[in-house]
Amino acid sequence: MGGKIDKIKGRIKEAVGVLTDNDSLQKEGQRDQAVGEVKETAERAVEKVQETAAKVAAQVQDTVARAVEQAKNA
Repeated sequence: MGGKIDKIKGRIKEAVGVLTDNDSLQKEGQRDQAVGEVKETAERAVEKVQETAAKVAAQVQDTVARAVEQAKNA
């Protein structure tokens, strides 16, 4: 969520900078947008890692359960 807010805030700052001919504010807005993009990318990466970790954990749990079951039946 933080990335989207930064991007929106950046767009507003950039637009105000353009309207008021304030190069500093315009560049600050562009920087905020870039920060927002980086945050969104990082958030997506974290989600992907969490999903992958959950899948691996489920596979390990299933493998262990099968091994225990085989050991009981042996």
